[in-house]
Amino acid sequence: EPGLQNFAAIWERPVYLKVVGNTLLISAVVTPIVVLLAFPVAHLMAHGSARLRRWLIFLVLVPFWTSLLVRAFATAILLQRHGVVNSLLITLGLADEPLPLLYNFGGLLAGCVQVLLPFVIFPLYSSMVRIDPAYMKAAATLGASPVRAFMRIYLPQTIPGIGAGCLLVFILAIGYYITPALVGGAADQMISAFIAFYTTETVNWGLASALGAVLLLSTVVLAVLYGKLALGRQT
Repeated sequence: EPGLQNFAAIWERPVYLKVVGNTLLISAVVTPIVVLLAFPVAHLMAHGSARLRRWLIFLVLVPFWTSLLVRAFATAILLQRHGVVNSLLITLGLADEPLPLLYNFGGLLAGCVQVLLPFVIFPLYSSMVRIDPAYMKAAATLGASPVRAFMRIYLPQTIPGIGAGCLLVFILAIGYYITPALVGGAADQMISAFIAFYTTETVNWGLASALGAVLLLSTVVLAVLYGKLALGRQT
């Protein structure tokens, strides 16, 4: 029946509000981690040698072209109790016994970060490659320390790439389904899992559509906000 009863159900039941909040929280945590990891890689691509740039682009594109499902399974294999990561930690003496790296928040972060890195690396590279190296040399000539020159001259020019990368990562993260299902825990359920459940299991298309509308509205709000910020910066 037509009406807003499904949206009212989302608002009235704490479980749905918790899932929406959990989705936004996970996306908000993943985004800065991805940016911090992508920044040095993009910097090397933009200002390193031509040979290093070709190798880095190749290493970033190969997993980018790989199926998301395959990458999620690979993450699960690497992080399992007797996987490569735990074996390496024990060999190096950093852990006495295998650590619980799967089916928890840490495993979910690792899975999301490795998938989303290329979506920040390339926008950052696009911004950094346009920055003239003479700017940093001029700042050093005028007495600025490397840190101050970086913070005052270089970093502001990368803001468009950072903003584009953050928008892409956040939007992609709030709609993730495969990675949380394979490497996340029961407490790390995201809104996409509930949409899939109500679509395929209970065939409650009304509630699934309402949850999908909430997800779509969040994406549109973020896109509009970024557009206004970008236009405001240009003016």
